[in-house]
Formats: sequence, C-alpha cells, structure tokens
Amino acid sequence: MGKPTKVTNSIRALRFAHGEMTQSDLAKRVGVTRQTIIAIEQGRYSPSLEMAFQIARVFKAPLDHVFQYPDTED
Repeated sequence: MGKPTKVTNSIRALRFAHGEMTQSDLAKRVGVTRQTIIAIEQGRYSPSLEMAFQIARVFKAPLDHVFQYPDTED
C-alpha cells in the first residue's frame, strides 16, 4: 500500500489571482474563521462538501479547479 492520497487545493493562488484577496476576506465570504481558511490552504483540514462549493463559488470556478484529488500512483 502507498501513502494515503490527500486532497490539495489552489486557494492561495486563486486568492492572489482575484486581486490579492486576504484569508480574512475569503473567510467572511464563506462564513468561517480565518484560521479555518489557513488550515484548508495548508492541507491540515478538508472542508465539508458544502464549504468546498461555497469557496469555489466565491472564485467563480469549478470545484475541481479549487480542490484536486490526485490520481493514485502504483
């Protein structure tokens, strides 16, 4: 068995692509704390499906442009 796969995300890059949006700005728009956004960005916390869609909606991006689930490598 290999390493467990981990969901990754492009939130930090998307924030900068959207006019230097801060973590606090994103947190307010999604309705969570800045600490939650930090944990998601760093891959320490996986958001609920509902929260993932809310984050994608803020960026007007498809869910799979914001969050990626890597293919397993054998």
